[in-house]
Amino acid sequence: MRLHELPDDVFVLGAHAPDWRSAVRIAGDALVAGGVTTDAYAERMVQVVEEFGAYIVIAPGLALAHARPGPDVLHDGLAVVTLDEPVVFGHPHNDPVEVVLALAVTSNEGHVTVLAELANVFNDPMATTAIAQATTVEAVRAVLGRAQPEA
Repeated sequence: MRLHELPDDVFVLGAHAPDWRSAVRIAGDALVAGGVTTDAYAERMVQVVEEFGAYIVIAPGLALAHARPGPDVLHDGLAVVTLDEPVVFGHPHNDPVEVVLALAVTSNEGHVTVLAELANVFNDPMATTAIAQATTVEAVRAVLGRAQPEA
């Protein structure tokens, strides 16, 4: 999966979420819209946070929602959601969240490459802000494209 080649359907910019559960469900809906998962996956992502806490808030303002591979994951994919107002997930240092990424993979090994690519993007402390402030899918793709090695 190449981050800068994600389909338009998996991007939701300026979404309103009253709480973290809604934010995760919006990201889940984007995965469904992109043909990545079925509706059931969003609820499994919510359950992960309910069970294990807000560890998915991996950097200031950035959450990486996910769940284990399962029959509700049709193929590997990622959704990108920006929020019109930041939402508290309950993380002691990285709240509130303004960008929610939702990752779905078909195998436990499937996430390693994507996480490496995401790490390349978000090593830049301004990446989350740049995505949060983006007003077009193309602007988000430009930030995500920074993970690509120079040709």
